[in-house]
Amino acid sequence: MQNQTRIVIENVLPQLDGGAFAIKRIVGQTVHVTANVFPDGHDVVAVCVKYKHEADENWGEVRMIPKVNDEWYADFKVEKQGSYTYYVEGWVDYALNWQHGTERKIQDNQYVKSELLEGAEYVEAILNEATQDEKGYLEYLASIFKTESDYDRAVSEVNSDRLKSIFTKYPTRLLANKSLDLQVYVDRKKALFSTWYEFFPRSASEEDGKHGTFKDCERLLPRVAQMGFDTLYFPPIHPIGEVNRKGKNNATNAEHGDVGSPWGIGSAQGGHKSTHPELGSIEDFKSLVKKAQDWGIEVAMDYALQAAPDHPYVKDFPQWFKWRPDGTVQYAENPPKKYQDIQPIYFESSDWKNLWKELLDVALFWIEDCNIKIFRVDNPHTKPFFFWGWLIGEIKKKHPDVLFLAEAFTRPKIMNELAKQGFSQSYTYFTWRNSKSELTEYVTELTQSEQKEFYRPNFWPNTPDINPFALQNANESMHLQKYFLAATLSSSVGIYGPVFEYRVSEPMAQGKEEYINSEKYQVYKWDWSIQNKITLLITKINGIRKEQASLQQTNNIDFCETNNDQIIAYYKYDDDLQNKTLMIVNLDPHHTQQGWVRLPIDKVGVNPIHIVDLITGNSYLWDREWNFVEISPDIPFHLFKIQQ
Repeated sequence: MQNQTRIVIENVLPQLDGGAFAIKRIVGQTVHVTANVFPDGHDVVAVCVKYKHEADENWGEVRMIPKVNDEWYADFKVEKQGSYTYYVEGWVDYALNWQHGTERKIQDNQYVKSELLEGAEYVEAILNEATQDEKGYLEYLASIFKTESDYDRAVSEVNSDRLKSIFTKYPTRLLANKSLDLQVYVDRKKALFSTWYEFFPRSASEEDGKHGTFKDCERLLPRVAQMGFDTLYFPPIHPIGEVNRKGKNNATNAEHGDVGSPWGIGSAQGGHKSTHPELGSIEDFKSLVKKAQDWGIEVAMDYALQAAPDHPYVKDFPQWFKWRPDGTVQYAENPPKKYQDIQPIYFESSDWKNLWKELLDVALFWIEDCNIKIFRVDNPHTKPFFFWGWLIGEIKKKHPDVLFLAEAFTRPKIMNELAKQGFSQSYTYFTWRNSKSELTEYVTELTQSEQKEFYRPNFWPNTPDINPFALQNANESMHLQKYFLAATLSSSVGIYGPVFEYRVSEPMAQGKEEYINSEKYQVYKWDWSIQNKITLLITKINGIRKEQASLQQTNNIDFCETNNDQIIAYYKYDDDLQNKTLMIVNLDPHHTQQGWVRLPIDKVGVNPIHIVDLITGNSYLWDREWNFVEISPDIPFHLFKIQQ
């Protein structure tokens, strides 16, 4: 039977799929809750949000504030990592309803002796909850409300603010109603703000033709740190299969000495819990992780759930692979790409429970033995969604600091589902968004739709798999523009280097987004000492990101109107409105562009506006809504801090 209540609670936001998934926050952020709450009739309603961290015994509570048309809102702050539960509760507040109704009668010159006696009952009902000071005041009210000779004094006290605050503090929640329980998952700050650098450790050697090692990578840590990157991501570091190994430029047959693709994981030398012997031992890897931490860098590992044909799993657990009638296994494909060196894991195996347990053990091995706290997950969209929800949930129970980046360039609903299942960050379509309209539309979708509650974007201009058309044989200005956009539109950004900063972008063939002589299939020798304008400006931008709170989040953004489609402008601000920045970018990598930019005067809150270009150090005073800019492709952007 329906519980008795007079309160309707509808449209509680934020929530995902009726509460099936948790929304996301980081420590210190707020959750802005809205709901439609109303009773039958015209009685006074009180509404609150209750919230509690999973480790707490007591519920926190914040009263909701009415807006219009029975919509209410309130904010609460999440202070600890882990899971929070929250819900909306509403009730007819009979004491406040009495106070409001009686005051209206008094204003209408009605005699309210009977109402005062009712008031005495409401006052006496909360005496046991009140403080000593409040109790004395309430006893005084009860006395005069009951005494005919004190009528005038009683009437003057009916609508006192002090009485209203006490009634509000100690409500009688008769016939209250509550919404469904909803969840917030709270991560550490790095889930929202991170700066990634990717390189192949086997290309870290100083000697031409020699396979790099973890010790070589240690030598490069100062370069990564000095450029302002806080996350160093390596492609898989495991033994590489010998069977069906790929040759240079993805050749089907490897030649003698070809090193193969790191994503063809596993050989007689070990599998997912082993390191490639030419890179070094597990102890060497631990040393690298520790020294990276000393430089303020976290090492992110690739978590790629697939196997080369000679991976130990294939022999020891054949039931984890799908065998065809002729005794072979269909290799992995992502048409038109073919991966003959990779056998997909068969997640529909009847032995799926042991399979899931082993894959969890793989992640826990690197977390607990090597202090890895960040995983970039390869192609998660080709594995079951609910496997990821389970795996991430199990790991977070023991290791809440661990973060997962979903490398899934696929259909939007699939990318969204992975984020809902618990991925901390997600690759995005930014790689292919180039025009003003494309960028504006996409970032608005990420920051203004429901996605803002669960999808944390990480903007990558390039990856080892993707040599985007916009960067193929592109000039310096295009590379500067793409990094600046990525680093200021999103609070998390990453590049595959030194390919990006050295502008190594010749395509394999016209119409293909692949690199010629791809590093995926061969060892490179880089001159890591080279500095150029791109490395210097990346360093500058990354330093500014660490100083400006408005750039350490993604969702607080407003695009500014411009009269030139080759110029894009946007304004960002932190949650406390204490830090505000304005970015203006020339999207034309070949020509100087001029135009007018409309400032969001109502948001900025001051006029005239004093702005300082954090790239050049130049400062300006803008005293009008529309302001003229001229931007050369030499440095194709302004990054202004708006002075308070």
